[in-house]
Amino acid sequence: MIDGLVVVDKPAGWTSHDVVARCRRIFGQKRVGHAGTLDPGATGVLLVGLGQATRLLRFIAELVKSYEGEMVLGIETSTLDDEGEVVAVHQMKDVELDDVRSAAARFVGEVDQVPPMVSAVKVGGRRLHELARQGLDVERPARRVRVDRFQVLPTPDPSVYRISVECSSGTYVRVLAADVGRALGGGAHLRHLRRTAIGPFGLDRARPLDAVGPDSVLAPATVVSHFVPCVVDAGLAALVAHGRVLGLEALGGPGDGPWAVLDERGALLAVYERYDGERAKPAVVLTAAESGDTGDR
Repeated sequence: MIDGLVVVDKPAGWTSHDVVARCRRIFGQKRVGHAGTLDPGATGVLLVGLGQATRLLRFIAELVKSYEGEMVLGIETSTLDDEGEVVAVHQMKDVELDDVRSAAARFVGEVDQVPPMVSAVKVGGRRLHELARQGLDVERPARRVRVDRFQVLPTPDPSVYRISVECSSGTYVRVLAADVGRALGGGAHLRHLRRTAIGPFGLDRARPLDAVGPDSVLAPATVVSHFVPCVVDAGLAALVAHGRVLGLEALGGPGDGPWAVLDERGALLAVYERYDGERAKPAVVLTAAESGDTGDR
C-alpha cells in the first residue's frame, strides 16, 4: 500500500468522488480519500490521501482555501453558478466597478452564509442536493464562515468581474457571488470557479489527473508540514509508536501544538496534541512501515 498525498488539478465535469475512484484504479488500492470537496463544474486543487495519509486529511481540511472565478451580474440561476437554470434577470448596466468592490467588502470578515440547495451539506440527515433533485427547497440554517480576502477586477465585459477569494473551510464562493448581486440591488451567479490553493498546497504542486502516478505522491510528513515539527531519537520513537502519552519537555515541542513527530530520517511517526496540562497525547500514530517514506517531494 502506498501512503502519501497527491495534489490533483481536478478537471471540470468530474466530481471529487470520481477523482478518488480514478486514484483507486491508478494506485491499485482501496484506501483513498479526499479533503475539500469541489463542485463538478469547478477545477483546481483537490487533495487526495492514500493509505495511512487518509487519517491525516482532517488536519488539512480546515486550512484556508483560495479561489478564482468570474461573477456575472444580472443573471440568477437555480444553482448560483452556470450549471443551473436561469431563474431571474436584472437590469444592472449602471453598476460600476467601485459599486461591486464596495458590495464585496461587506462580506469580508466573519459572515453568516446560507448553504445553497445544490450542495453536500446535510439537513435532517439528507444531503441538500438530494432534496433539490426531488424539487424540494428546505430551510437551511446559516453557518458562520470567514472571508479573508475578496478581490474584484474588471473584464472587457462590463457585466462580468474576475474575483479572487481567500476564505475558511465551508465557504461557498457561489453564495458570495449571489450575495454581492443582491447587495447591488439585482442578482448574480458564479462561473469558471477554480481553486488555486488549500493552505500551502497550490496549483504549482498539482498534477492533472491524467498525469497522476507514483512519482506524484508526497510523503505523509508533507500533509502536516504546517505543524511544528518535533524530531525524536530512536528511544522516544519507540514510545511514540506505541502511542504513549509524553511530557512536553520530553517531546520537545514548542508552542501549544499540534506537533508533527518525526524520526531522525524525517519520516512522520505521529501527530501529537496537548493533553492534561504539560503532557501531549497522540491524535494519529503511523506504523513504522507506513511512515517509512522520507522522500523530499
